[in-house]
Amino acid sequence: MTRTQHIHPILEDGIDRKVLATLRARFLAINSARLERAAQAMSTRQQQVLKLLPLLFHVNHPILPGYVSASTPAGLAHFEPDAEQLAEAQRLSRSFAYKPLRGKTLQPILGLFLMGSLGTVAQDEHSDLDVWVCHDPELTTQQIEELHRKCELLRSWAASQGSEAHFFLVDPQRFTQGQREAKLTSDDCGTTQHYLLLDEFYRTALWLGGCTPLWWLVPDYEEHRYAEYVATLLAKRFVRADEVLDLGHLGQVPPGEFVGAGLWQLYKAIDAPYKSLFKLLLVEVYASQYPQLRCLALDFKQAIYQGRLDALEELDPYIAAYQAIERYLSERGDRERLELARRCLYLKINRPLSRPPVNRSKSWQRILLERFTRDWRWDEKQFSLLDNRSRWKVRQVSQERRALVNELTYGYRFLSEFTRRLQATSALTSRDLGVLGRRLYAAIERKAGKVEVINLGISPDMSEDSLTLVHGYDAAGDAHWSLYQGQLTAPELSNYAPLKRARELIALLAWCHRNGVVDASTHLSLFPGDSGLSEAELFALFSDLRRVLPLPLQPVSEEALLAACRPSRVLLLVNVGLDPMQLAPEQPTIAEQAIQNAAPENLVLSIDQITLNSWNELMVTRYEGPTALPQCLRDYVEQTTREAEPQLQVFCFARNRGQAIGRRVEEIFHDACASLAAAPAARYLLQVRQHFHVLQRDHDSLRVSSLNDRDALVEHLAEAHHAYSPLQLDRKALEGEELALMLAQGRPGCLQVFYRSLGETAELSVLDECNALWQQTLPYRDERSLLKPLLRFLESMLYRRRAQQTATMAETTDPAILIYRIRPASITQPAQLERRPLPQGEINDPFYDVQAIVDASENGRSQVTLYCNQQEFSGLEYGTDLFAAVARTILAHRRAGERYPCYITDLDLSGLHGSGRSQTVQYLRYKSRLEAALNAVLEQ
Repeated sequence: MTRTQHIHPILEDGIDRKVLATLRARFLAINSARLERAAQAMSTRQQQVLKLLPLLFHVNHPILPGYVSASTPAGLAHFEPDAEQLAEAQRLSRSFAYKPLRGKTLQPILGLFLMGSLGTVAQDEHSDLDVWVCHDPELTTQQIEELHRKCELLRSWAASQGSEAHFFLVDPQRFTQGQREAKLTSDDCGTTQHYLLLDEFYRTALWLGGCTPLWWLVPDYEEHRYAEYVATLLAKRFVRADEVLDLGHLGQVPPGEFVGAGLWQLYKAIDAPYKSLFKLLLVEVYASQYPQLRCLALDFKQAIYQGRLDALEELDPYIAAYQAIERYLSERGDRERLELARRCLYLKINRPLSRPPVNRSKSWQRILLERFTRDWRWDEKQFSLLDNRSRWKVRQVSQERRALVNELTYGYRFLSEFTRRLQATSALTSRDLGVLGRRLYAAIERKAGKVEVINLGISPDMSEDSLTLVHGYDAAGDAHWSLYQGQLTAPELSNYAPLKRARELIALLAWCHRNGVVDASTHLSLFPGDSGLSEAELFALFSDLRRVLPLPLQPVSEEALLAACRPSRVLLLVNVGLDPMQLAPEQPTIAEQAIQNAAPENLVLSIDQITLNSWNELMVTRYEGPTALPQCLRDYVEQTTREAEPQLQVFCFARNRGQAIGRRVEEIFHDACASLAAAPAARYLLQVRQHFHVLQRDHDSLRVSSLNDRDALVEHLAEAHHAYSPLQLDRKALEGEELALMLAQGRPGCLQVFYRSLGETAELSVLDECNALWQQTLPYRDERSLLKPLLRFLESMLYRRRAQQTATMAETTDPAILIYRIRPASITQPAQLERRPLPQGEINDPFYDVQAIVDASENGRSQVTLYCNQQEFSGLEYGTDLFAAVARTILAHRRAGERYPCYITDLDLSGLHGSGRSQTVQYLRYKSRLEAALNAVLEQ
């Protein structure tokens, strides 16, 4: 390697202008060599874009690309187009004639730079142009807006020439103060990096025209007193202020920048790992050196001062970054991570060494890569594996995923520890460390029911041409599904290892879809075993998966990650591989008739639920057996709110009433969500066959009560709530029954009495103020004699409640009492409710008064005291003979000792529940028990 003179200027010894001119010339020489390399890798039209950019910012001409108006800022400082640039402009527009700008000393465009991979070992035909347009800080808002429009027009023109260009306006004055409002590269994370972005700029930027960076003229060993050095250069006119552009120094990098830059690269690495992990490793190298950090840009500048101008490869920013990473990992003995860094560099350079060079001539990138891989001791097998990454399928991707996940996890822990240890603060630290943690969790964390995503930007296409799906049993006799690569016959299966196994079919199919293993062109062979799955159903399943969950999924927003994950899309697959007809295969005619007559919800044998949540996690849950529908409904409703109900779709592929089953299940789920969201303590009643399931919201949780028959349902409905709890019946629940009529009448703060004559008896029901149900069967003679004791009791209860109620209690003290008679169903019409008036003149008639007072005792059993016409009968006095003593007294007061039923007329429960705390249904339950005990003695 040939070296020119080593320049080592010292401020105190004086600075020679010729030395500064020499240094500027050296930087420009490296710049020219890199520009030449950049152009060599471009097409003719792309080269035209690169050559014309300085001229297009220097002039405003209506026939040239990027023209907005005559007032748009134009004029590139110290720029005059050369003959080649003018020739390119005239080839673009023959009538163009260049007129030099005269009489203008200050040009509004101070400098034009390319930043990124152009001219480096990492440049390829897809490399984009990140162009920094440094402008005069004095430009007005309107001028900057016009300059933005010009850049947008130039971006569109460059795209038409096959170049992806991005233009970024830079105010040098604001930039040096760390103020900027926009991204400055297409790979920039905003305002969270300043010094690290400047480091990347100084070692990768290509100068296209305008002022040259003042940073070039400050030796690396003077970086710590950059401001003083620059002030001397300008004050003593060693350089003219209008010839240089000051973007700042790299004397000290705050630790928060490592956190911000590392988080950004981790974020990008989830979808594009190789490029981002390479940069993440460099951030780790920098952070590990803190506070004695020396940026690579300073090494680059030192090399220029030392005159190492012919070592372009050594000065290449990507090679320099790799060598720093290699030293760091080698010193730590971290061989596995070093191999990953080498794969990242190899794939970034993108010169496949397993294939012959294009046009039989080796590029400088290929020659350099061959030299490195020889040092790494890589062989043809390694080259072939990496060069065919676009064709990697499940096995290779799964293996590489392990290395990438380990690196992502390590990077996150390193940044978390660095932040904690140094108390590093960043615009990203507090908020985005949590966001990134959740994004990593969603992408790589395993948990029950979650479909694992194995393709973290590793392979562009994992779809298989052909696959074989097999149902079988393991050694323990448990059923499972296996997926094999290729189209295999039954005898061949034992010779191959499956790509994936799963206990449930839908979990395996969801994994295939989420990872792109199966697409519309994949040929699937099916060995269903005794599963009942048909090929038609299998193809329908995949078709619906592709339609309901199209790939790629939409990116997850930060707002979604800051909130708890919630279901965003739910797919329910009913009776997969099952048919209700199989319930009675030996009697197909009877089974078919049963199927046709059964309600669709009674035909649900299994439900496979696929849930895509707001973090883009895909979850699979299976429900089977008689409780499949209520269990699935419970889990669905528990995760759903009215404001964020997921998009729900239900499919059933069964031959018998499949569409009807699907529609009915979807109807149940929508109705239940709407009903349970209507009130904090709302309930929803679902009937499946003769079983009942009551779902009730209790603050943030959901309680489910499963009841085996109608009697168990009535007993459940009699439970006290202490607050009004609306009850919504499913459309088919208790269909045609009188109980459904009563339950539909629930109203807060209202006592509703229902009765139905059954001949010599009547069924008496009450819906209380909190919508609890009480029922009792009593002897029936007429409406007045049936209702009289109950209404007397309710009036006494309300009187006692009003007396005990305090002003601060919210319980309704005076609910209305409504009475209904149930008209039974007839051939021509269903059962109906008839509103009845309160019996007049009955409540205040003379009657035999039987009052009960219930107190709590130390052993947990209640103590009852009865009063008959003010005569006290205490359990303490009479013990087990209490009710017999009361019965004798009642009979003694009756004419001829008639043994008709006795009714409790007043009841006090304050000894049990405290003042004003008892609900009407609790009074009625105690009333019924006491009456039953008393009347049992009377009948003896």
